[in-house]
Amino acid sequence: MSMKRREFLELTGIASIGSLLTSTKGAEAASDPRTYSLGVELPSTGAGALYGGDGIAAIKLAADEINSSGGFLGRYPIKLSIRDTHTRPSVAVREARDLILREKVRCILGTYSSASAVAIKPICEEHKVLHIPAISNSENITKIHFSPYTYQVGPNSYMQAKAVVLGIAKLAKKKGWKNYITIASDYEWGRSTQSNTVALLKQFAPQLKLKKEYWPKLGETQFTSYITAIMAQKPDFVIGSIASKDNVNWLKQAKAYGFFKKIPYPGSLISVSELITQAKTITRGLIGLSRAPFFAHLNVPMMVNFVKNFRAKYNRYPSDWAVMSYDSVYALKQGIDKAHSINSSKVKDTLKSAIISTTRGKLFFRCIDNQLSCSSYLGVIADDSRYPFPIYHDLVEVKGPESWRPEEEIVEARAKEKR
Repeated sequence: MSMKRREFLELTGIASIGSLLTSTKGAEAASDPRTYSLGVELPSTGAGALYGGDGIAAIKLAADEINSSGGFLGRYPIKLSIRDTHTRPSVAVREARDLILREKVRCILGTYSSASAVAIKPICEEHKVLHIPAISNSENITKIHFSPYTYQVGPNSYMQAKAVVLGIAKLAKKKGWKNYITIASDYEWGRSTQSNTVALLKQFAPQLKLKKEYWPKLGETQFTSYITAIMAQKPDFVIGSIASKDNVNWLKQAKAYGFFKKIPYPGSLISVSELITQAKTITRGLIGLSRAPFFAHLNVPMMVNFVKNFRAKYNRYPSDWAVMSYDSVYALKQGIDKAHSINSSKVKDTLKSAIISTTRGKLFFRCIDNQLSCSSYLGVIADDSRYPFPIYHDLVEVKGPESWRPEEEIVEARAKEKR
């Protein structure tokens, strides 16, 4: 090809015809009716990477297991399309549109950020694509702007807040606590969890006064100013709503200042990820909150098999995020089995009020909001000879129906959004 010809093609854009043909072939392959195209939106970089990586690992494991038997319904092998959201809603929206329009996905699993889950929910509904945000847990994902295509398999922010508040109310009465401070990441999940916690404490422990709220940005790495400011005010206790890498930094830096020796920190999110990654340094004796600790359900055969297979494949124990992501794939599978179809409109209908088998036992989706009846877990961090990291002792499981928002309040909230 002559130089002038090449320059002309580049200037007119015709030089990109090769990439256009490539993407067209990719779309044809993705829409192959003999496969099931499954989208995954989870961060492998950014603030949510710690949790997102385990979620991706569990989804891959579940897909491999199902594909070993021929795929969904024994004849539709799963084709995964995994996208990095960078823990940014704008990226999640862009990738959701691309997954739907180009990869022809029938379902999107993920995301980490609740803000991202809220952002892609209407896109999935518009295109009649199922949406299962296993790690994101703001209750607004299913409470308002309801989508019949979105199903939640983890305890939402109201459920977790109520589980914590029930425990704190008892502690406050026993210890004579009068005031507290909150610190929460400044985005959808942190805001939702903190607001629910404060509202529920007013209901169950009205004697407690909120002294101050702190809102570090998502992705914060330096918590010194927050730590010193909180310690100077000497609250009776502090409740935190911080997650993933932010939580790792917060816990390490707060411990270095002797924070946890001076100020009780009950019921804040400390997942299995933190227990594993900070095995040597995390403060023993803290009362923490977890969403789906594997060790709470080793009496469930599905959990036993999952832990065994996850360890065999990745040489580590699964976190809460792996557990819930694995359950999301099998929830989808059971919906497809019940529908005898991979058609997403039919699957959403069969999942409505369905009872499903999970690693956490048999659970059901509540009709009004498609929220799974899953539990929250509170316990005391302590060493355990069975594991190379601490786990929760004196574990308390708060069942989903004991902690989720009353249906009449959901009806009221949805009525307000229409006004």
